[in-house]
Amino acid sequence: MKLQVINSPFNEEQVKLLNELLPKLTGEQKIWLNGYLSAPLTIVDTVVEEAVLSVVPETKTVTLLYGSQTGNSQGLAEKYAAALKANDIEVTVTSLAKFKPNNLKKITNLLLVVSTHGEGEPPDQAIQFYEFLHSKRAPKLEQLHFSVLALGDSSYEFFCKTGQDFDAQFEKLGAKRIVPRTDCDVDYDEPAAKWFTAVQQALLQQSDTAIVSKATPLLEEEATYSRKHPYYAEVLENINLNGRGSNKETRHIELSIEGANLHFEPGDSIGILPENDESLVDALITALQFHPQTEVTVFEESMQLKEALQKKLEITVLSKPLLQKISAFTVHKALAELCESATAWKDYARGRDLLDVVEDFAPFTWDAQQFVALLRKIPARLYSIASSQLANSDEVHLTIGKVSYETAGRKRLGVCSGSIAERIQVGDTVPIYVHKNPNFRLPEQADTPIIMIGAGTGVAPYRAFLEQREEVGITGNSWLIFGDQHFVTDFLYQTDWQRWLASGTLAQMDVAFSRDTDKKVYVQHKILEKAQVFYKWLEQGAVIYVCGDEKSMAADVDQTICRIIEQQGHKTPEEAKAYINDLKQQKRYQRDVY
Repeated sequence: MKLQVINSPFNEEQVKLLNELLPKLTGEQKIWLNGYLSAPLTIVDTVVEEAVLSVVPETKTVTLLYGSQTGNSQGLAEKYAAALKANDIEVTVTSLAKFKPNNLKKITNLLLVVSTHGEGEPPDQAIQFYEFLHSKRAPKLEQLHFSVLALGDSSYEFFCKTGQDFDAQFEKLGAKRIVPRTDCDVDYDEPAAKWFTAVQQALLQQSDTAIVSKATPLLEEEATYSRKHPYYAEVLENINLNGRGSNKETRHIELSIEGANLHFEPGDSIGILPENDESLVDALITALQFHPQTEVTVFEESMQLKEALQKKLEITVLSKPLLQKISAFTVHKALAELCESATAWKDYARGRDLLDVVEDFAPFTWDAQQFVALLRKIPARLYSIASSQLANSDEVHLTIGKVSYETAGRKRLGVCSGSIAERIQVGDTVPIYVHKNPNFRLPEQADTPIIMIGAGTGVAPYRAFLEQREEVGITGNSWLIFGDQHFVTDFLYQTDWQRWLASGTLAQMDVAFSRDTDKKVYVQHKILEKAQVFYKWLEQGAVIYVCGDEKSMAADVDQTICRIIEQQGHKTPEEAKAYINDLKQQKRYQRDVY
């Protein structure tokens, strides 16, 4: 049957063109045009250019995978899956740890939300999939249409590297992009939402019905408190856990959340939105030779320069991209030469801040607006929750180690920890939100043995674990391995552990105080001392938890566990590695490292 446009609002010339075009369109072209015309005009204008980068097949089935270390990627993936399902798209959402790589050949549409961990490394749950995709076993994927959302932190050299690697490898294997990859910094909400809007429109245009109008914009804020809308919690307690003479200052903070309707589980974190130290901001403005009341626009908001630098913008962390951008505004060639070296910029940036750069490489050609445009938002600081909501329904407790050091003749403080230790008093309020971490959870089966390993403030979540177990009456099968510098001054929460040992909530505890003897003893040494028992617990189904510094403690613990599995299990290094990978896939080796 020949289609004819009649009784339409088009003029005679337009009717003639339409009647010439319509009979010549393929089914696929008609479907695409229908979806395109039914979309809201504001969305069509911004999305269509990206959505047509590749011709996607006529299907409404999507596989949504995530690789997450702290829960951000998982949270986004689950949110996006719900939005797609609301538009009658069949969605399978799962972690990379559980997805069988061979199934790549069976799927048509793939969305990947993945973070980059540490120095350009995949998160724990993505390692096996990453290695498979980059191996000779990876299949050709000409049938696959994909898009990658990469999460990262631009203060690290290899920003969003895992997502970039996946994106390039999928293309190398023959897959076609639905929309281009988006790389997100720590303030990821808006760019991630724009990526998903583009993906959603491309997928919905596959349908032969006008379901685009059902799309729910994800730019809308949720009703609960969040990073964009924090809850201002009153400080109930702020005490130093370290004894007199300690080299450290570790603050135990108790915050009131009464009436806030915040919900969290042991293993979750609290995000604190910090402000920069006012004295550092004043010194920076003076060095810049700007007036503090100069009006600037940051993130589409107009304010005075001092307010922007104190409350909105990061001024204490130097990254390579930032130094490169700054070098365009100075006549000093030394800064550009610094950035060209793979190591020189790192040596300079370590321990320094923006004030150092301004003092070392002045004069600059920028004005105040150009200067602030170079800077990113102050990232929130995440701290593991050190209490159980079952035990303290109207409070949340945190364990925060004060960062304090001296570089280039000037004392430096951590942005958030310095404020908590030196400026925040009982009665003050702190802007907070709950950061869910589903990758650091107590076992579902109460009788599952747990081994908790942490040093310093890395012990915080284990206080929450044991408070929770005490509340529900779970005893036995729990082992804490804790390390710090000195027994007398640095045994954090000592009375809590002793009480739980006495009640049976904690079955076993080993401690390592590195500076009490001539030979330094760390948590990995204690694990090795108990190698036989440790492996026995593993064989009995124990879940291992590691919390603390990634580069030193967590890396050393990982090597020690691998060594124990080799020796006690009589396995080759390859078999031991496979054993550990299996533990991670089964969520029996969980890490909260930073």
